Amino acid sequence: MLRKFTLEYWIDDGWYVGKLKEVPGVFSQGETFDELKANIAEVYQLLIDVDDEIDAEKQQIEIKVEV
Repeated sequence: MLRKFTLEYWIDDGWYVGKLKEVPGVFSQGETFDELKANIAEVYQLLIDVDDEIDAEKQQIEIKVEV
């Protein structure tokens, strides 16, 4: 399945650095823009694979956070 995301990126000290806006935790870098895109895709896939493996162990509770 092909999904579309927003890659937010910038150049920092000669490296292309970026994150997927819609998926917290998917963050990477590359020496070129193409390398950044490949690395971001790999990080996303790793996150999905790990998430699938631990799905049975997930639990949820509501918490209160003062803001």
